[in-house]
Amino acid sequence: MALYPEVRADVDQAAGALAFDDPRFDIEASRALARRTAAASPRQDVAEVRDLDVGGVPCRLYRPADALPGVVVHVHGGGFVFHDLEVHDAPCRRLANAAGVAVLSVDYRLAPEHRFPAAVEDVDAVVAWLGDAAATQGLDGPAYVHGDSAGANLALGAALRHPGRFAAVGLVYPFLDPTCSSPSYAEAEHGGFEPEQAAWFWQQYADPADHDHPDLAPLLSPHLATLPPTMVVTAEHDPLRDEGEELARRAAEAGVEVVASRQLGQAHGFWRRLEDFTAAEPVLCQVAAFFRLHHDGAPTAALAGGGAPRD
Repeated sequence: MALYPEVRADVDQAAGALAFDDPRFDIEASRALARRTAAASPRQDVAEVRDLDVGGVPCRLYRPADALPGVVVHVHGGGFVFHDLEVHDAPCRRLANAAGVAVLSVDYRLAPEHRFPAAVEDVDAVVAWLGDAAATQGLDGPAYVHGDSAGANLALGAALRHPGRFAAVGLVYPFLDPTCSSPSYAEAEHGGFEPEQAAWFWQQYADPADHDHPDLAPLLSPHLATLPPTMVVTAEHDPLRDEGEELARRAAEAGVEVVASRQLGQAHGFWRRLEDFTAAEPVLCQVAAFFRLHHDGAPTAALAGGGAPRD
């Protein structure tokens, strides 16, 4: 199936942009542009929005009105190189309102300034903080973990390193394979996110010697069976599509409760751009509903320690 018209128009508009691996490409300028673009996006009101220092990691807490107990730990995408609390502010507000629970957005350290495992360590610091401070912050109750793209990689890794900690996992087009070798990388139409770009992100983040480390490549983890109920959403025209769907298959074969879907006509990056792509809001609401579905009967250990981290 072809790209949907809104996606095709976006690809056409971005045609001719400077490639990431061009010597003239400016990472800091690109980060600043993303923040300016996000600042112009409409934002829903949330009852409470507060910046926190969480175990030394900057985070932003969103608490909706009449919030249910618990918290969604949100880990943003951006290829481990781009995005931050500001870029993901609008979708985090909508996720908090849709899920009816607090959302804690994690501003982990970015590559290439901070390479693997810096981002992993930051997410783990947030998980540890929740175990110690949830009750005092009004965040006791079930915890969920959510991420898109590189954030989905980090969210999945957190669930694997802390079995029993999370009641559910929500992953949108997860970035999982540093070898970039799944069949979807070879398809002709990628919706603007080319295989060379994916490889560039991995080069910024990690050394080839780490490519088989399960904290970098969670598909290689021997502990997939420990995952809680997991939702995986992929995009049809995305080089990452097959690695996300392979994760869903492997987790289901390991006995995990898995819900997986492919968004037809969509390309990588659609989820965050709620005003640009019609699939974005429904997918956000589906993930929120998945978390709410697993609210009742969630493990009481979700925020109270719930299992030692894996080595």
